[in-house]
Amino acid sequence: MTLFPQVSAVLLVTLRTLAIGAAGGYAFHALGFPAAWLAGPMIVVAAAVLSGMSANVPARLRDLLFVVLGLTMGSGVTPETVERVGEWPVTMAFIIVAVVAILLATYVYQRRIAGWDRETAYFAAIPGALSYVMALTLDYPRANVLRVAASQSLRVFLLVAVLPMVVTGSEGGLHEVVRTSVPMAPLALALLLAAGLAAGAATQRLGVPAGWLTGPFVLSAVLNASGLVAVSLPDWLSIPALIGLGSVIGCRFSGVTPMELVRMLGVCLGAFAVGMSISVVVCVVIWATLGLPFGQLLLAYAPGGLEAMTLLAYLLDLDPAFVAAHQLARYMGMVLILPLVTRRVLGPPSRNPASRS
Repeated sequence: MTLFPQVSAVLLVTLRTLAIGAAGGYAFHALGFPAAWLAGPMIVVAAAVLSGMSANVPARLRDLLFVVLGLTMGSGVTPETVERVGEWPVTMAFIIVAVVAILLATYVYQRRIAGWDRETAYFAAIPGALSYVMALTLDYPRANVLRVAASQSLRVFLLVAVLPMVVTGSEGGLHEVVRTSVPMAPLALALLLAAGLAAGAATQRLGVPAGWLTGPFVLSAVLNASGLVAVSLPDWLSIPALIGLGSVIGCRFSGVTPMELVRMLGVCLGAFAVGMSISVVVCVVIWATLGLPFGQLLLAYAPGGLEAMTLLAYLLDLDPAFVAAHQLARYMGMVLILPLVTRRVLGPPSRNPASRS
């Protein structure tokens, strides 16, 4: 008897969240902002959450959105992209330099200047991988979970809100990327969606980071780059998926009061500036050495947001395969190395569940 009202309440909150996100996306699109259907929902939903509105996008729906987005992003990978893969080993090496430098510099800023405790400063300084970082944080009860979550969420928020304008400005002014392609036949589209769903389930089961997005992305990229299939998802699928992802990011501010956010905003903005400054320096070095597009490098070396940065690369026509490969390498490297580094820096984790924050 109580199940139906609960389902109705969840459905109502979800529909309201997506409706507000759609309104934000349409407003940003009408104003001509780049990546409007992603940034608009994110900003408007975050504002609604901070004002006290309950918002949520269920995990299952989020996974389906990621499948559509992965297939959409993969369509931006062309045969010409494959020809430039030989440049990647050099740029991949700089990922290590960038991650280590960002982690150290941001930690020092939050520890010495902001006065945060060692555990909180360490986890808040890790560039990206929010869910994994939060899982590690809960093993160290001295760490302030709210500060870590807010710092990580604000970083992604600022990246999505600011980078589209910075990137389009660096590439010669704001512009709307228009892709002309032949719409897929209904049967072909249905088969592609089914294959994308299977690929997402498989990669998620294998523990691949952002598996629901990564699997469909690889599938779509291989099909499109090979020239066997011209992947082209219609706007009635891709735009709602963008709205959904923007709403998901905006929902991350649930549970944070405006006053708490204001108290942490200065520190988080300073930490973001430190991390982005290092990313920009690394990008300038690679740009001057290899001549790759600066905006593309900026998205590849941005400190966090695998899904969002790859999606921005697609929306801004800046080689999503390059950006995805570098963001994925950063993420996987941190997942493999962080447990050892964390134990070395902070000692063994607490195994007492009652002591966790």
